Amino acid sequence: MPIIEQTERSITMSETTLTSLLEYLYGALTPNNQRWLAEHLIEHAYAEEGEVLKPYTVEELLERAEQGRKEIARGNYVTSEDLFRDLFEEFGLAPSDMEEIDRQLEETKSLYAEAI
Repeated sequence: MPIIEQTERSITMSETTLTSLLEYLYGALTPNNQRWLAEHLIEHAYAEEGEVLKPYTVEELLERAEQGRKEIARGNYVTSEDLFRDLFEEFGLAPSDMEEIDRQLEETKSLYAEAI
């Protein structure tokens, strides 16, 4: 794929070119500007694809919560133990790996707490 490819309506960039653009924006924009730009890019992309993002209504949220309760009542759920077992198997990890991750997280938390 060429670095930049022109089509009828748009320009398609290679991953390398997009990464360079991102790195430039990270250095040039404040965090607030980055969030603003990200939100507008996402909204625009969905609009281009014909989708309009809108927040859930309270009624929709309550309905989703009720559907979740019904699934749990039917026994259609995964326990955290099953989830972690599946993840360990999928990524070839051992339980001792999780212990090391937990240790590193605790160390990071204590370093962060000291810095505050």
